[in-house]
Amino acid sequence: MAQHGIRAQQRERTRQKLLGEGRRQFAAQGYGAVGLAEIVRAAEVTKGALYHHFSGKAELFRAVLEQVQGEVGRRVAEAAEAHDDPWDQLVGGCQEFLTASTAPDVQRIMLVDGPAVLGWSEWRAMDEAASARHLSEALAALVKAGTIPPQPVEPLARLLSGAMNEAALWLASSAGPEDLAHTRAALDRMLRALRDT
Repeated sequence: MAQHGIRAQQRERTRQKLLGEGRRQFAAQGYGAVGLAEIVRAAEVTKGALYHHFSGKAELFRAVLEQVQGEVGRRVAEAAEAHDDPWDQLVGGCQEFLTASTAPDVQRIMLVDGPAVLGWSEWRAMDEAASARHLSEALAALVKAGTIPPQPVEPLARLLSGAMNEAALWLASSAGPEDLAHTRAALDRMLRALRDT
């Protein structure tokens, strides 16, 4: 029985090494420039070990993307939960998304390569599972409470999510360090406009 536990721990360590090395290389070089041979060599495992955990490069990338989306989602949730007021939760979560998305590995994996590698539909489904659902729920609660005027929530959530994703992509290629502050201020103005009746 103890032997089974040790093997399970070894398998998990191998999986985590592959995820870590995959993430490092996908972030540094982009999905298209990374080969499995480089990943297994750097992770110090065999190709057989990789194929035990993942069917190939695309599945490894998908797992790395899930990891990145999960981390961003946790940061957004923590920022939102730092506030008691539902409106402040929405604003705090949206602002944290922009901040979290400025990390180069997040930008490359989640915003640039994610949709290109997996296709828009699969990427969108993963985004929905990771964080977009929370945005819809927060907006629905604010509409129900009368903080935001009555309206269908789904189009509003998609527009807001799209605007934040586009802003994060723009920040990835912007030249000045003040661009994040300007983008955060613009997002704050846009969110405040939702309340104006």
